[in-house]
Amino acid sequence: MVEKVNSGTKKERVRKPDWLKVRLTGASDYSALKNMLKPGNLHTICESGNCPNMGECWKSGTATFMILGDICTRSCRFCAVKTGKPLSPDPEEPMAVAQSVKNLNLRHCVLTSVDRDDLEDGGADIWVQTIRAVRELNPGITIETLIPDFNLNKESLNKIIKVKPDIVSHNLETVSRLTKLVRIRAQYNGSLEVISYLKKNGMTTKSGIMTGLGETDEEITETMKDLVKAGCDIFTIGQYLQPSFRHLPVERYVDPIQFEMYKKTGLELGFKTVESGPLVRSSYHAEKHLF
Repeated sequence: MVEKVNSGTKKERVRKPDWLKVRLTGASDYSALKNMLKPGNLHTICESGNCPNMGECWKSGTATFMILGDICTRSCRFCAVKTGKPLSPDPEEPMAVAQSVKNLNLRHCVLTSVDRDDLEDGGADIWVQTIRAVRELNPGITIETLIPDFNLNKESLNKIIKVKPDIVSHNLETVSRLTKLVRIRAQYNGSLEVISYLKKNGMTTKSGIMTGLGETDEEITETMKDLVKAGCDIFTIGQYLQPSFRHLPVERYVDPIQFEMYKKTGLELGFKTVESGPLVRSSYHAEKHLF
């Protein structure tokens, strides 16, 4: 069951369904974690991506660290992260992230980054330095990495594979038909190649898509089949929410009952784990995905 919306101009914007109304909770925990990130000038995708689960996650003392700055070289039409010309990578960032992980007393750490098409290796060296620093300062920690496509550069992917994160995630974001509309530069088949390459090299793999961009349920099923065939272990699917009027409008709101059906289908197709719900995002309940 879906709720169709008219979404072309600012006047036509409609209210979110009840199941998408989220109240930011844990204000004191939120402020404490935010203040903890300030000294290292660190960023989280929670803030930069306007994640609806920010209150829940930050209240429990968890966050997804975004490395390589907060300015992306791509301007995908669904994403709230700033785009433009990034600053040079901060050599102190890896250790600053590691120290924040230690200060938060995390047992599971999630790392992601902006796209850095301005760098020859897409930022892979900083990724490696950060993973090593987190482990050095936090023995026994588990790490999930939500990586960009690195322009399909195998050398960059090999750098990630070599340091063996516990989970490597790369999002497909949407169905094949809508990829050119939704994503900038990234390719549907290219992202499948990334997942396949990671899996063939021994990684536990994860990917996710959004609903509400104009896809059909049949296309979602086909996308799940493509990911399973590529070797994806963990799948996430959640509702797209328009960050601003400059971004793509919401074409439909999918209700929780349909999300339960997506989960059932995904498990039947062969995913080991499926997170499916209106508020599900890439790193939602990430600590539960280890197996």
